[in-house]
Amino acid sequence: MIEAQELHQIERRAARIKLLLMDCDGVLTDGRIELLASGDEQKSFHTRDGHGLVLLHRAGLRSGIISGRSSKLVERRAQELGITYVRQGTWNKIEDFREVLAEADVKESEVAFIGDDVTDIPLMRHAELAVAVADAVEETRAAAHYVTRLPGGFGAVREVTELILKAQGRWSELMRRYTEE
Repeated sequence: MIEAQELHQIERRAARIKLLLMDCDGVLTDGRIELLASGDEQKSFHTRDGHGLVLLHRAGLRSGIISGRSSKLVERRAQELGITYVRQGTWNKIEDFREVLAEADVKESEVAFIGDDVTDIPLMRHAELAVAVADAVEETRAAAHYVTRLPGGFGAVREVTELILKAQGRWSELMRRYTEE
């Protein structure tokens, strides 16, 4: 359970965010990759994570994926959701992180990053809001400002988008289209 003072610090960080970056496998998916006989692969994405990203974009914020693996499925899902920045097959995530920040014209103090494994820690160290999914490895959880209640691929990204939008006072406004007649 997060203490009130710690939650306040997290909300202060979340209020500054203009760009949400994340790893894919283990964050937007549960980390499992099913290799098919055809040579293709299969991954599962949670619809609530997708809708959370749509809400984030409606609020004028942007998002991106920085992943060590390359996948046509990730490219397709990113396009469906309006994810602006997609870097796949990267061997140097921090270099891609810096390139995305330059392209997006944002500072590290305006970026959140969600990760699940040790390869994400360098990016988390440079993000204003470093987030680990609930089932991230121990070292990644230790490097995070916030650890989600939900595991990767099962709503963790939605949890983070809600945190950011609520901290920025945008959540209620975005919910009106669903809650008011």
